[in-house]
Amino acid sequence: MSVSDQISVQLPYLRRYARALTGSQQSGDAYVRATLEAALADQSLRADIARSRAALYGAFTRIWATSHVDEPVGADHGDLHEQAAQTRLATIAPTHRQALLLTTVEEFSREDCAEILGVETGEVDTLVRQAIEEIESESTTDVLIIEDEPLISMQLEGLVSELGHNVVGTAATRSQALELFRNNPAGLVLADIQLADGSSGIDAVEDLLKFGDVPVIFITAYPERLLTGERPEPTYLVTKPFQEATVRAAISQALFFGSSRPLM
Repeated sequence: MSVSDQISVQLPYLRRYARALTGSQQSGDAYVRATLEAALADQSLRADIARSRAALYGAFTRIWATSHVDEPVGADHGDLHEQAAQTRLATIAPTHRQALLLTTVEEFSREDCAEILGVETGEVDTLVRQAIEEIESESTTDVLIIEDEPLISMQLEGLVSELGHNVVGTAATRSQALELFRNNPAGLVLADIQLADGSSGIDAVEDLLKFGDVPVIFITAYPERLLTGERPEPTYLVTKPFQEATVRAAISQALFFGSSRPLM
């Protein structure tokens, strides 16, 4: 497989990581683009990132940590959510946040995470623990779960409750989700894409966002339906089958930023 083909396979997931790390699709994509441009101009870097997924993320990390990248013309710098996200990000140690995202959302091993961040393997657990302590100081909120598989729905409900949040309801269809949200507006939504009656969790979320901005985490077996690069994508996307630690990290991040506006 060529270097370009190898990168193409990993690109949607690197973009997901960049968005979660920076709090902005535009900013995240700008750093990913800078990484690819650096690889195009440097044959040795291009050969290095072909070694492994961890090497690609390591190259991105070096660009993100050492470079200032201008966002594309048209980026909305006056956006209130973006300003709030950047203000809050400034309060969390960057390496802590990276370690948490790399080991949970991106599911790297401790060894790969250490390689990406340029730290000792034994430091990774400490960095993750510190990130959780910093991020999980959030107040509790009401959560709506949109999921048509009963066992997964129960698993998510238990996890959300263990984190101290209140589940206002679970919906298996788009219409159920809308009715529940009308009666009990939630502060966080966990949503599957493919629902019981053939309806779409994407459409359900778009319905809910008409009532106001609310952070949304998509938990789906079909991430490729959202990671297309053709429209604004969800900042928080967890792939099934998921680990509870991954969902926990996504919830912490979503509540930390207080918004996600995934499909507008």
